[in-house]
Amino acid sequence: MKTLREVRCGETATVEKLSGEGALKRRIMDMGITRGTQIYVRKVAPLGDPVEITVRGYELSIRKSEAENILVR
Repeated sequence: MKTLREVRCGETATVEKLSGEGALKRRIMDMGITRGTQIYVRKVAPLGDPVEITVRGYELSIRKSEAENILVR
């Protein structure tokens, strides 16, 4: 498995597991990122932060540190 941060621009990945604890994990789940969800990586900022993704039909920007807690295949 790899993290969402490692997925290249233009690729789609499926969430396998969320790492992290407490408020961080809850925040990621509240954004609609749960196990089995497909995520399309739209853009990555020049310095890698933030990452713009499409989840469940809407666009979302997440921090690099949050993307590292999302394990995908």
